[in-house]
Amino acid sequence: MARVPIAHGAGRSTQARNLHWLLTNLVDEVPGILSVAVVSSDGLLLLSSDPGRNEVAGQGSGGGPSGSSADLATIVSGLGSLTSGAAKLMSGGLVKQTMVTMDEGSLFVMSISDGSLLGVHATPDCDMSVIAYHMALFVGRAGHVLTPELRSELRKSMESAQ
Repeated sequence: MARVPIAHGAGRSTQARNLHWLLTNLVDEVPGILSVAVVSSDGLLLLSSDPGRNEVAGQGSGGGPSGSSADLATIVSGLGSLTSGAAKLMSGGLVKQTMVTMDEGSLFVMSISDGSLLGVHATPDCDMSVIAYHMALFVGRAGHVLTPELRSELRKSMESAQ
């Protein structure tokens, strides 16, 4: 079942289409991923998998936080801020990745070069190393194209989709 990012639309730039393709590929090709969010450095949702497409019969929102990509973005932003503050207090440098394992799932947060964050909510039985590897690939491919202009375009696209 293909899960497609929200905010489709004609008229998007090539960079925006490419970023949407990278996100779709991440979600479709990596087993165990429930939802994905790319969040700007100021906490705004830029890009997301569509939680409505993750629904499994009888399971409501398919395991995404409250079924909302905005909720995942809030969690990712808060966790990113918390871990950055902790790293600063411990003189640990920049936070590259944060992982939270829970009884019923896992949450991964990875820094993107411009201060944005990539967040992935995954199943409890996911292969953590595979997800971390594919997140690093996404970050490597997306980091250099996530310019201020593209962030602005993605924000507008997310706002118009809501």
